[in-house]
Amino acid sequence: MSFDIKEVYESAGQRHLFKYWDSLSLEQQSKFIKQLEKFPDPAKFMEDVKDAVKLSTNFINNKEYTQLPDTSFSTKISSEPQTIQSWETAGLKLINEGKVGIILMAGGQGTRLGSSLPKGCYDVGLFSHKSLFQLQIERIMKLEMIADGKLYLYIMTSGPTRPATEQFFEKHNYFGWVKERIIFFDQGTLPAIDLKGEKLLLGEDKCSLIESPDGNGGLYKALFDHKILEDFIEKGIEHIHMYCVDNVLVKVGDPIFIGYSILNDFDVATKVVRKNEANEKVGLIVLEKTENVPCVIEYSEISKELSEAKDENDPSLLKLRAANIVNHYYKVEFLQNMIPKWIGSRSYLPYHIAKKKITCFDPESDTVIKPSEPNGIKMEQFIFDVFPSVKLEKLGCLEVAREDEFSPVKNAPGAVSDSPEIARKNCLKRSTKWIADNGGILESTDALVEVSPLTSYSGEGLSMVKGKVFRDSTII
Repeated sequence: MSFDIKEVYESAGQRHLFKYWDSLSLEQQSKFIKQLEKFPDPAKFMEDVKDAVKLSTNFINNKEYTQLPDTSFSTKISSEPQTIQSWETAGLKLINEGKVGIILMAGGQGTRLGSSLPKGCYDVGLFSHKSLFQLQIERIMKLEMIADGKLYLYIMTSGPTRPATEQFFEKHNYFGWVKERIIFFDQGTLPAIDLKGEKLLLGEDKCSLIESPDGNGGLYKALFDHKILEDFIEKGIEHIHMYCVDNVLVKVGDPIFIGYSILNDFDVATKVVRKNEANEKVGLIVLEKTENVPCVIEYSEISKELSEAKDENDPSLLKLRAANIVNHYYKVEFLQNMIPKWIGSRSYLPYHIAKKKITCFDPESDTVIKPSEPNGIKMEQFIFDVFPSVKLEKLGCLEVAREDEFSPVKNAPGAVSDSPEIARKNCLKRSTKWIADNGGILESTDALVEVSPLTSYSGEGLSMVKGKVFRDSTII
């Protein structure tokens, strides 16, 4: 074994990793070396782990939060039609000019949904049985037709999902889109640690570190490491729409959102939906008053009094109600300038811990541990932790209607929230509303109709349904 890497890890308190070294084959040894060299500074990583553990156990939130100022907040729900039209026109122009790219966050597996495939392959049960991936690709294709433009899709996968994702796209012939405009790249990984935050966990084969994806905040490092930023420049892409794969209602490459962002000259913008109930467990986009910076806070980080506080100008609304849905706009020039800073400093992108049940090999007992309770820590970063580094006047927040744009598939079938059944219903309800709004007639009050993304991107182009009767389960 390489003396240098062995010494580096042993000096970092990880001598247990090499207990079985002499019993490994040369191939196993070589593979282990390569994995260890992916993380060349274990001592620094363990210090980061300690900081993250300390932060989680000693967290005291003394900060004060309030709403974002009007200069950073707009709502599509009550904006004038001409304002929304101006945003859309500006966005479509940029798409027409080939200046818009899309990042799809697709590193998650469908385990909670009872699937062994990546989450994007999941079929929520629409009449067409289209997967999440297919729905989103078809929306891109329709948007290109509307704008008479060209879009590129950058799909961030994880190590476990990359092969299956690419195979799924190949099997379905890229859903009729252009293969060359889809760029796959992997998010990074980080080693797992024991609950004390002291030892890296050893794999069942006795010659590997257990790794897990580094969280959605790993996007920034992945863009840097895989030279995606350079690819943006080479292709003339100046604006990015980023979203998560599990939202069945997502408006991919949304020209209204793009136009809103560029007309206000924002560096970063985020879509939100309205939090309607004080106890809803969602993160919120807010202003931190002391530093006067935008940030995201979790529901557990604010007091009951503040979570229930009403808007001074409209008591029917909560004061803090901008619920985070991880749907962002980025100016490419801004990413070029900031990503090297973000990925090089914990003050911008700190680590967070997630306690998990992790099957591993225990060198002390010489046994495989298959825990029933959390026995380890997985480290991750959050994409929104960079928000405080964005100047307040350069960050925008656009509120959209939940029923029109957000229905995630996060929980198992039958769950009371964010289940496949709920996503299916919400998707069909939106389609059916488009039919009714365009003069279509439903055969029964409970009839549901599916509108293909290739037929309509957002309810437009449906004049042909006027006066026609639609039965339940119809697809157009």
